[in-house]
Amino acid sequence: MKDAVLEQIGPRLRAARLKQDRTLEDLATKAGMSVSTLSRLESGKRQVSLELLLPLTRELRITIDDLIPAEVPDPRIRPVRTTHHGIKTLRLSPPNSPTQTFRMTYPGRKALPEQRVHDGYDWVYVLSGQLRLLLGDRDLVLGAGEAAEFDTRVPHAMGSADGKPVDVLSIFGADGERIHTRTTDGD
Repeated sequence: MKDAVLEQIGPRLRAARLKQDRTLEDLATKAGMSVSTLSRLESGKRQVSLELLLPLTRELRITIDDLIPAEVPDPRIRPVRTTHHGIKTLRLSPPNSPTQTFRMTYPGRKALPEQRVHDGYDWVYVLSGQLRLLLGDRDLVLGAGEAAEFDTRVPHAMGSADGKPVDVLSIFGADGERIHTRTTDGD
């Protein structure tokens, strides 16, 4: 059984050569090998070795890493649930992502927290229920299917508009994430 990574080195070597408009003859001669050896390497008919790759990568001015495909990480996200001040939060993006995505469920209480100000931008999409958004002097109600984006340096607060739970998707950068979510369970 062949290694899938090794099988990709030849085609990547050929692509690097062609990208530089180099012929088999030119590269083989300058790398100190026969044209047939280089041709067999590129087609996968010859096993790659460090002894053969080093002169080729030097001549092409690429690294061996350029010939090895990057490992594709598991794209699945393992959501983390938290609750803070009654707001249930489900993290839908990896913690190290530059943009954080959360599903948040605001409890069915009409009283909103005090308006806050912080760096960043928030984007919110209402999945179900009625969201009340106090944004500066504006008092807005968003229903299911509606979205809002705003500069978080404007005083703002969010919660239920009608005393029933409201479910939203919320996206923001690291500054917004620190303000709106917590990493531990409990009220």
